[in-house]
Amino acid sequence: MSNYFSPEGGLPPQTQLLTDRAVVKEAYTVIPKGVLRDIVTSNLPGWTKTRAWIIARPIAGFATTFSQLIVEVGPGGGSDKPEAEAGVEGVIFLTKGELTLTLDGEIHHLETGGYAYLAAGSDWKVSNDGPSEVASFQWIRKAYEPLEGFTAKSFVTRDQDVEPRPMPDTNGAWATTRFVDPDDLAHDMHVNIVTFQPGGSIPFAETHVMEHGLFVLEGKAVYRLNDDWVEVEAGDFMWLRAFCPQACYAGGPGPFRYLLYKDVNRQIRLT
Repeated sequence: MSNYFSPEGGLPPQTQLLTDRAVVKEAYTVIPKGVLRDIVTSNLPGWTKTRAWIIARPIAGFATTFSQLIVEVGPGGGSDKPEAEAGVEGVIFLTKGELTLTLDGEIHHLETGGYAYLAAGSDWKVSNDGPSEVASFQWIRKAYEPLEGFTAKSFVTRDQDVEPRPMPDTNGAWATTRFVDPDDLAHDMHVNIVTFQPGGSIPFAETHVMEHGLFVLEGKAVYRLNDDWVEVEAGDFMWLRAFCPQACYAGGPGPFRYLLYKDVNRQIRLT
């Protein structure tokens, strides 16, 4: 099983230098794991024994389609009404611990690597029923764009149960774990896991309309973002606006894996 990074908060010692890898630019943002500290967490309304790092939210002139949170739930904590906004879909991906997810009346026991797509309008709640271990998960939210004749339905699966699909002409050096069929027009967002073997690369500068949130689950790489080369490692988050050129080289010694959000399968609204 892969190791998934989860922040633990705390504060660095007073002797630590201030220099870090945090970058905020017009085309992209890098939030390194070193800034995921206690003092930047938020409480979430309707949640108990929970804190969250909000690492992406719609900002005018930048990325506007989604929000992304790292949510940490203590033993006995959770929420009976996590999603308070109508018409919002979501994905949760568990990186640490265990959670009980009740989804449209059905109970699911999520362990590390658990993945749930939560369709807009679904009835769901989560709780950490364990006696001692904190649970941590990525939570990606998006306003669902309905499409006549198609309806996205909730489902629960695991990273371990979905076979990664190698990208063409890469001999397995670059593969994507796709949790939904990319041709299914019911879905207007994809939240996948991308895996590069050591030395694997995106061998061209991807430049496209999709916005991205990339949370590094494991490993390290050098990423090309717009006109910069940026080193990233497990725990870092990259936030890319539409048309930001992007490429990478995986640094090894083990796989480089990240959870990837992108908006897909809808015509561009002009009015």
